[in-house]
This record gives sequence, structure tokens and C-alpha cells, in this order.
Amino acid sequence: MITALNPLLPRPIDRPTAVPLPQDADLSVLDTAKIIAAPDDPGLRPAWRRSLQRWRDEARERIGHLDGLYGEPALSWTQSCYSICLAWLWDEALYDHGAGRFTPEAFVERGRRDFGGFDAVVLWHAYPVIGIDERNQFDFYRDVPGLNALVRDLQRLGLRVFVDYNPWDVGTRREPGDDRQALVRLLEESRADGLFLDTLREADAPLLKALFERFGPLALEVESSVPLPRTADHALSWAQWCADSSTPGVLRAHWFEQRHVMHQTRRWNRDHSDELQTAWLNGCGMLVWECVFGSWVGWNRRDRSTLRAMVAVQRRFTSHLSRGAWTPLDGILPGPVFCSRYDLDESSLWVLANRSEEDHDGVFLEAEPRAGHRWFELTAGAELHPVESDGLVTVEGRIPARGVAAVIALAPGEAGTELREFLAGQASRRHDSRAEFPELLPVRVAAQKAAASAPPAGMRGVRGGSRELLIRYQVRETGLYGGAPFVEHWKPSLDILHAPSELRAPVSLSDFAMSELEVSNDEFLEFLESSGYKPAEPNRFLNHWRDGRPPAGHGADPVRFVDLADARAYAAWKGARLPTEHEWQVAAEGGLLARRSPLVWNWTESEHSDGRTRWSILKGGADFVAEGSDWYFPGGPREPEFSVKLLLCGGGLARSSQVGFRVAVDLEPRS
Repeated sequence: MITALNPLLPRPIDRPTAVPLPQDADLSVLDTAKIIAAPDDPGLRPAWRRSLQRWRDEARERIGHLDGLYGEPALSWTQSCYSICLAWLWDEALYDHGAGRFTPEAFVERGRRDFGGFDAVVLWHAYPVIGIDERNQFDFYRDVPGLNALVRDLQRLGLRVFVDYNPWDVGTRREPGDDRQALVRLLEESRADGLFLDTLREADAPLLKALFERFGPLALEVESSVPLPRTADHALSWAQWCADSSTPGVLRAHWFEQRHVMHQTRRWNRDHSDELQTAWLNGCGMLVWECVFGSWVGWNRRDRSTLRAMVAVQRRFTSHLSRGAWTPLDGILPGPVFCSRYDLDESSLWVLANRSEEDHDGVFLEAEPRAGHRWFELTAGAELHPVESDGLVTVEGRIPARGVAAVIALAPGEAGTELREFLAGQASRRHDSRAEFPELLPVRVAAQKAAASAPPAGMRGVRGGSRELLIRYQVRETGLYGGAPFVEHWKPSLDILHAPSELRAPVSLSDFAMSELEVSNDEFLEFLESSGYKPAEPNRFLNHWRDGRPPAGHGADPVRFVDLADARAYAAWKGARLPTEHEWQVAAEGGLLARRSPLVWNWTESEHSDGRTRWSILKGGADFVAEGSDWYFPGGPREPEFSVKLLLCGGGLARSSQVGFRVAVDLEPRS
């Protein structure tokens, strides 16, 4: 009997792995851990740390660990890459849809203001749109106007840039060579700094060979738990789907190779304090992901405030975190306060986390005295004056609820001008304790008006009124309308992630008329010749026509490669508008619509924006189906009640061989 997993709870594979403490225990059980659990009993922690050290030494010898990659100057930046943003290329924080241009300066400034600045960005490009037509993942980069300039602008503004590889893309147009060759070309042309390996725990040997032979050391980041041997050639990884122990444990890959930076993420969480504290105590970073494939899951003020304080300290003291002697769970601290210690030369850095929902005021650190050292609290930017008693130095202060702190003891002469400037910057920050979710609600873009006294030629009239529509859809990570589909889910299984679903929508419609057929090539050509309208990105529009005209014998085919602006312009020329998705469904369910060949999705007047993502609803289905992966856009012919949410790409990429349109008018009330 198979018991279904609770999607709100960590899977067994994601749970922390306990450390065998006997001196002769086999520690290889830790080789595949995500997080190595820590003991709640303080008395067991010295033995726990000894076992951790023994496991690391034995594992390095067992696999013949080579760490030469981490000494490469070209990759030294990865060791201080603490904050990485996953950004949809067409996020309105990065792209101005009205002006048709990228806005890298505004994107970087917003990241600095809200999150303390990003060290890197993954430019996400294809999913969840890929599969709507024949275009493959490389087309969705290759066809982006200004992509290479965007990469250079982001680099000029101080960010490292990753492009994304989707190994599951097997059912779209094939490249002349294989994926390895295509990735090399993409990296050559874009000059990106690294490659994000979507869904992969590691790059296979042929891909590694192709990349390293062409580029030498290259930053590779895997999505999940990197195998021990691959820490030698994969400098970064997501700490995704990692459940920490109640007493904070250590991230296995980072403990094994301290210069391997991991990025914590729980994409559906509205409270990121657990991830932040795990990253902080491990000297690792965070993945900031506010728009999960079209679903808004923005960070609350408290978590943004915590991250701003964290990354400033981490960047300033990278050497301690990447090369210092790391002591997890240093000392015995009061209540819910936990600490990691990093010793480098004559200085020591302690990073602390308050796991409680209440502020901690009072003693939060006890350490051995340091002759002549000066002590500073780094998140608040203040010098400390600890009290020495009974051979211990006691540090008192405040750590916010679910917050962090950092203390450093510096040897004489180490607290210079640069540190004073850093502390002044930290002192100017104010912790924000507000943890309310920053809701963004999608707003429907206002439609143009068009009315007629009777159904025009080629249109069928539909009586209005109130109805309840059954709408079917595939859940996907986009959801359908507003709201994230998997709030606080741990990791939705594929049967949940891509499950068929339905909703009932009460609608009230006025009388309207809708064209029985999609607009044809001939009809659209007449519009172009009569109106003088010039589509944006004309090459992509005309690439299926010859000399600006439809191929002979295809004039009655549905016009394709039209975006919403083109469809709206045609409709206005006809004295019409686009139908809403509800009007389309009512007319189709009434048997009033026919379909041209080939079968194509239909645009509807359903454009929405939540201020970050633009999207629209398509109806009708298409002949094309991308086979081979659950991640593709749903294809094939669809019943009238089926709706699909299409994220709107800019730069002409919303034009598709599988999308056309029809028009509608409001019918004036009968006298």
C-alpha cells in the first residue's frame, strides 16, 4: 500500500539526517544527506562535531576530492555570491512592456532597496510558455531582442548572470547539433557568467567536458542536492527542499566543501525566516524568487529586512565564512539562540539566530577573553563593550524575533576606516518586524469598446444574461487567475503540480456577437494593406508569409504570429473588439463557433497584470502538442470550457505559430 505524501510537509528524502556518534560508526550515511541534523542535547554536540569532522575527512579521501576549481581566480566570485535572484525575463521589474525595452538599472536598484542587492541573477526564459509551439528552449533566448546587451548591462551594474538549461526539453524543435553545442553557443553569444542546471543534480560528463574545454572554469549551479564528487566542478547549488532539524544543523555539501555556496529557497513560502536562519548559520546564501512562473509569492518586510542585514555582513566577511575554521553550534546559548563561529587569523566571527517568535533581549554570547580585541555587533553596526567575569566575556543585546545578529572580535589594529564606514552603513538600517504577506492582485486591462445594432456579416449573435460557467484548467505553477496555487506547500508532487482542475465562475454578459471563424490570412492582409498598420517585430510576424503575402492556397488559414496588439488593431479597424474568455466559452458551448485549419489557440480580451507579471487566457486548443515532458504548455484540441494562462513575453516572443484570434462586438439593446 502506497501512502500519499502530505504536500505541506517535507518528504522523507528532504528530512535532516542524524549523525551516528559512536567512534567506530559508519558515517557514509551522511554522503547523501541534504541537511545533517544537530542534537538537541548540548552535551552531545562535541561528539557530533567530531563525527562531522571525521566524516568530511573520510569522504574526501574516499572520493579523491579535488578542490582546484575553488582556487581559480575566474571563479572566486562564486564564494561571495550570497544573494541570487531568479527573474522571469519579462517580469515588469525588468522589462517595460509599454516601451518594449529592458530596464536593468531599475531592476538592480529595486534589488538593492528591498533585498540589499543581488550578487547574481538567473534569467529565466522559457518555462512555463515553452511547448505552446515548436520553439525550443534555445529559441526562447535566441529570439530575445537585446538579450546580450541586457547581460552586459547587468554585469556592468555589478551582477553575475546565469542562463538556464532545461534538459527535459525534448519535444520541441531540435537544434542542428545537440544540447551541448547549443549551450556553448548560447554562452559564447550572451557572455553569461554561469549556467543554471534546471531539475539537475549535476551536469553529465559530456556536458562538463564541452563546457570546460570551451570556457575553462565555469560557474555551474545545480537545482537540488549536489553529489559529493560533483562539488569539485559545481561551485554552487540550490539548497531546495531542505528541512532543518529543530536545533539547526549543517548543509552537507557546504560542510564538505566550505567554499561551495548554497542558496536556500522554499518557493511557496510566505515566511522565509527558517531558510534565512539556516543559510546564515551555515555561511550560505538565499535565492530570491518573488514571481514563481507567474505566481506572486513576494517576500514580507521582516524577511527582506533580515536579508539586507545578512548579505552586508556576509560580503564584508567572506573570508571568514569561506576559509575560516567553522564551529557549528558554538557554545551553549540561552533559549532559542543558536550560533556558528568562524575563526580566521586572530579574529573570530559569530553569527547568531533567534528561532523564537519573541525578541531576545539580554545575554546572547559567552566567549573566552581576547586581550586587546575590540568587539562589534555587525548587523546593528555598533561597538560592544562586553563584560569579563569568571574567565568569560559576556555579550548582551537584542536579537529580533526570527532575526539574526553577528559579533566579531578584532585584534588590535584591525578596526580601520573601512570597518567604520561599514558599521555606519549598518547602523543606518532599521529592522522591520512586519511579517504580513505583500499581496498583489491582478488587474484586468481595460478593453476597447465596440457596438453594433445587429450581428455583422460572419458573426453570430449571443444572448447575454447571468450564467455560472464551469472552467477546466491544468493547475501548473502559473495558477489560472490570481493567487499562488501552492501556498506553503513543501514540494507538490507531479500529480498535484499538473493536475486537471476546475472552478465555477458566475458571469453576467450583455448581448454580443462573435465571428464564427478565426480571422484568416486574407482578411489580415486586407487590413494591413488598407490601414497601413505596421506590426512590431515585423520579421517574426511575416516569417511564415512570402513577400509579405500568405502562401498560395493558404489565404483561408487562420492568421498566426499575431500578438495582442495586432489582434486589437485589426479588431478596431473592423469596428470590433476581441471577445472575452467568457464570451468565447459561451459562444462555443452554444455551438456557434467553427474552427479553421490548422487548429490554433484563440487570443481573448483577458489581459491581466499584477504589476510584475502580464498574462492572458487562451481558448480552443491547437493542433500542436509538445510531447515528452509534463512541464510543457498544454497542447492539443481542447473543449470550450478549457482555459490556459499564457504569460506574456515581450520582444515579439508572444507571437506564436499556434495562436490566432477572432473578433466580437457588443449588441445594442433592442428598443
